[in-house]
Amino acid sequence: MNVQVLNESAGKLVAADKGLLAMDESNPTCNKRFASLGIPQTVEARRAYRELIATTPGLGESISGAILYDETIRQQKKDGTPLVKVLTDAGIIPGIKVDTGAKDMPGRAGEKITEGLDGLRERLAEYAQMGARFAKWRAVIAVGDGIPSRACIEANAHALARYAALCQEAGLVPIVEPEVLMDGAHFLECCAEVTEQVLRSVFYQLDVQGVVLEGMILKPNMVLPGLSCPRQAPVDEVADATVQCLLRAVPAAVPGIAFLSGGQSAELASARLNAMNVRFKSRLPWALAFSYARAIQQPALEIWQGKEAKVPAAQQALYHRARCNSAARRGEYSAAMESA
Repeated sequence: MNVQVLNESAGKLVAADKGLLAMDESNPTCNKRFASLGIPQTVEARRAYRELIATTPGLGESISGAILYDETIRQQKKDGTPLVKVLTDAGIIPGIKVDTGAKDMPGRAGEKITEGLDGLRERLAEYAQMGARFAKWRAVIAVGDGIPSRACIEANAHALARYAALCQEAGLVPIVEPEVLMDGAHFLECCAEVTEQVLRSVFYQLDVQGVVLEGMILKPNMVLPGLSCPRQAPVDEVADATVQCLLRAVPAAVPGIAFLSGGQSAELASARLNAMNVRFKSRLPWALAFSYARAIQQPALEIWQGKEAKVPAAQQALYHRARCNSAARRGEYSAAMESA
């Protein structure tokens, strides 16, 4: 493990007001989104969509790294050029999702544990050889009646830490993603309490496993009320609660925090990130960036709908959303950008 290289790579992922593009949806999830828009659920359709993303002109101006899925990292453009090369040539660092999904915890109704540690060392070595320079592992924490349990939090934190240690051994920057889900009717204060508890557990386990904090990126949820909560907090309140929670639980050694969008609308995800940087950027020890999937891709997907003629318009929508989030990192995003 070359600590200096890891630290430099982690720094590049959150440098220059850029962020990450999460294009690591599993095939079943990607097919589900395609089906809702009448797009064929085929290998070729998925390849064409990923080529659309990777070849978007100017994407590297706002995107520092792209998280890929196992199928994606092995795919090529129609002309045979590997997508990894397309991204690298655009100045975008390729990364890879390495967990194998969240499964039901035994005896814990409504709670999940993320699997994928078996054989991970060998898979990481293969991905590194294919050009990946960072990896991602997602844990999901549900909020509800009597949950999350301590068992769920600690089991997922332990798995995240073991994954992160294996990544650094392989020379890959680990993206550590503990997500407190938005599903439910819980209030913002409840999400803040659970998120802080989860982050404290995660960083305790990272320390136990000897993970170099300067060589990793945290990918957490924002502190938000549940989707069915009767009171949806305004943007500034979300910004204050999120940053307060992070200051209490995230060590200053971490170079950057790249938020997941977690089902937020594209505009809200940009506005909330912008508010955090407007109000706190000059006082924070880590960069506040983004690692969005749907909040960047969904408008483009809805335009494309599997039609070759709509690729340029879809790419323009993707480029626009990436630019909006880069502006949010600078604290310069505004609603006026949406109609520009």
